[in-house]
Amino acid sequence: MEKNIDNTATQDNKPAEEKIDDRPVLIDVDHIDMEFILNKQKVDNLKEFVIRKIKGNIEVAKFKALDDITFQVRKGERLAIMGLNGAGKSTLLKAIVGVYKPTAGKVTKHGVMAPLIELGAGFDPEYTGKENIYLYGAILGYSREFLDTKIQDIIDFSELGDFINVPLKNYSSGMKSRLGFSIATAVEPDILILDEVLSVGDAKFRRKSLAKVQSMFDHGVTVLFVSHSIDQVLAICDRAILLQKGKIIAEGTAEEVAVVYEEKTGKGPKK
Repeated sequence: MEKNIDNTATQDNKPAEEKIDDRPVLIDVDHIDMEFILNKQKVDNLKEFVIRKIKGNIEVAKFKALDDITFQVRKGERLAIMGLNGAGKSTLLKAIVGVYKPTAGKVTKHGVMAPLIELGAGFDPEYTGKENIYLYGAILGYSREFLDTKIQDIIDFSELGDFINVPLKNYSSGMKSRLGFSIATAVEPDILILDEVLSVGDAKFRRKSLAKVQSMFDHGVTVLFVSHSIDQVLAICDRAILLQKGKIIAEGTAEEVAVVYEEKTGKGPKK
């Protein structure tokens, strides 16, 4: 007599399959390195450099700012990049944006990107604030026709008032940052890159800027965020990586990585 084999128990004992995240990858950082060459001696002019080069008296040292960095960011994710000063955070952002070309590896990006790394870096001090809206907007890839439709919103958000018609050389650093933030967030990009920019301006403008960024989440914007503030990281991000001397030493949820960061620095969220 044949025995009926019951496969139910075997099937029930199978481990549950992990949930697959099928959201498209917007940023793919694939084993990138970034090396810089540092001169050990001070060379004041080209002639001296050429003479030393011919004689073989130029000593250089290589500094590895990023070491085999790999991660992906999917649509709608909000990734924090954490670490102490000199860990490689801003260098990594600049490699992703395209300011730096990695020494090794590659970065692949998809979608419209709004980088807020050095607010106002593309401004001309001789131009007025209003003229710089068109200049900086063009650098970010916005057409003049588009900026015409957004210029009043940009001016209102920056709260510069009559200063919008004053040359930028008379602006404080905070005023420049406010103008840069207002231009860069005039649209809702696919990817928003923030490097400590939510620390600019007075407390009122910082709250306003944070609210602006958070409002963009409703439209599925993807965020890369650098900050030393654990409170801001926990308020904005769902994932995080922790850099130390150019290497990723921790990766996971924002809460998990914040704990490791606190252990490394002794800095915790405000109670």
